[in-house]
Amino acid sequence: MADRIRVLLVDDHQVVRRGLRTFLEVQDDIEVVGEASDGDEGVARAEELRPDVVLMDVKMPGTDGVEALRLLRERGNPARVLIVTSFTEQRTVVPALRAGAAGYVYKDVDPEALAGAIRSVHAGHVLLQPEVAGALLTDDQGGGAGRGPALTEREREVLGLIADGRSNREIARALVLSEKTVKTHVSNILMKLDVADRTQAALWAVRHGVTG
Repeated sequence: MADRIRVLLVDDHQVVRRGLRTFLEVQDDIEVVGEASDGDEGVARAEELRPDVVLMDVKMPGTDGVEALRLLRERGNPARVLIVTSFTEQRTVVPALRAGAAGYVYKDVDPEALAGAIRSVHAGHVLLQPEVAGALLTDDQGGGAGRGPALTEREREVLGLIADGRSNREIARALVLSEKTVKTHVSNILMKLDVADRTQAALWAVRHGVTG
């Protein structure tokens, strides 16, 4: 089906990939289009297959998940990357989010929650759990800790809703604006913050206490 979410699995453990594939393939709206066992292969497969969502392990031999994220971003690959991690790996998750990940899930995530997370990031949401948001706040030691760029009050409202994981449509509904107007605000915010995408804007908002 043309409207199915195309997912690429990148994990160095075959048993993990097999388990993820087994579950995801029974979802009506999700299709696993490929697998990779390390970051280099993951980048190559993402370029070849152009998936909608990449489910990426962080710690892999050779090129890890963070470096693979940077490579995908450098190449302009539009896939949304969902990091697979565990609670003890927060210090690895923070660089991954800064490298462009749309969010993360735990390796022991409930299957239905995993499917929901894939649908969420595909829809443009940013998945920032409270514990990782806290890690971002404490980890941000230098640079960007000042008052920041001069955002208008409306732009700060939009940014706060981005940080809450809202899509453009949801922001438009919440602020009683057209989606076109919201897109203009988002573009202005990205330019003023000097960030590449809404994930990076959400991270900036978390670090600077801007919430919706």
